[in-house]
Amino acid sequence: MGDRDKLPQKGNDAAPVSKAARTSEVDAFLQKVAAMPKVKAAGPRGRLLFALDATASRQPTWDKACEIQAEMFAATAALGGLDVQLAYYRGFGEFEASAWLGNASDLTRLMTSVVCLGGRTQIGRVLDHALAETRRRKVNALIFVCDSVEEPVDGLCDRAGRLGVIGLPLFLFHEGQDARAGDAFRQMARLSGGACCPFDANSADQLKALLRAVAVYAAGGWQALVDHSRGAGESVRLLTRQLGPKN
Repeated sequence: MGDRDKLPQKGNDAAPVSKAARTSEVDAFLQKVAAMPKVKAAGPRGRLLFALDATASRQPTWDKACEIQAEMFAATAALGGLDVQLAYYRGFGEFEASAWLGNASDLTRLMTSVVCLGGRTQIGRVLDHALAETRRRKVNALIFVCDSVEEPVDGLCDRAGRLGVIGLPLFLFHEGQDARAGDAFRQMARLSGGACCPFDANSADQLKALLRAVAVYAAGGWQALVDHSRGAGESVRLLTRQLGPKN
């Protein structure tokens, strides 16, 4: 049996996840963010690496992310702003990473120029790029949006552990119901010191709130996240309630 036969593959063979279970996992994600170290962002602007799977099945999520990514910049404006780098893979071995962008309009123009293409996952390249990028200059958080894993999990976990050693947490947003991929993602997030949270095609508002939360953490750290949550939406108010006993 070859390595490929041992790997999680794209598919719908996992048992459906109930709405209650997903809500519980989102709550657990928010608790994980609340437990992140109380650090300040390096320099006047936070730096967030925003990585997405751009293989063929991902076009609806790509379009959704394009529509709501401005929330990350808006949420961090009062903290000195946020620089975002877009990274994605698609097709046959194609991996791209943008320049660091300081506003939503530039990121929107870039994202709307990309068309998703069929291909296998290249998560290892995302993590290798993140390691190299933060060694050049500190990156405060890595968001990765994906639905499957088609690579040896041990190698991915090793890279995730190295992210944790250099202080770059991975916030992994898992779309779909692939239980094997979900298990791999949770391991990767834990080893990096980050968190994993599921979402589905009908949870744009939930994804928006989570993106904003991580962006605020990247720009200003723990206290900025607490301040941001005041008067915000339900998902962020839930985060505030979970933060309360710790502050």
